[in-house]
Amino acid sequence: MQLSFPRLTTPILTKRRVWSAYAVAVAADALQFVLGPVGWVFADEIIDVAAAAATWALLGFHPLLLPTFVVEFLPIADMLPTWTGCVALVVLLRKRQQPEPAPPTDGRVIDI
Repeated sequence: MQLSFPRLTTPILTKRRVWSAYAVAVAADALQFVLGPVGWVFADEIIDVAAAAATWALLGFHPLLLPTFVVEFLPIADMLPTWTGCVALVVLLRKRQQPEPAPPTDGRVIDI
């Protein structure tokens, strides 16, 4: 008997998932850049938690999400586009892991 944890399995990357993950990352980085000088209490942390949760939901858990989350708590590093870079790296690594989709067949096979 094998246990399955649906939240820990790697989802299949679709264009919609990838674009949504990039949108979340860019929005989080832009909000942190804009709100950085204001210095609202816990604004950056709330944005980081939301970005991490949304990215995890869209792309599945990846160990690169953890250092990105931790780096965001450093004073100057939160001004860098770390979420966008992390999403780009996770998407690249996930695409390398996924098997190539089988070409559609219409029933005829031509063998050379």
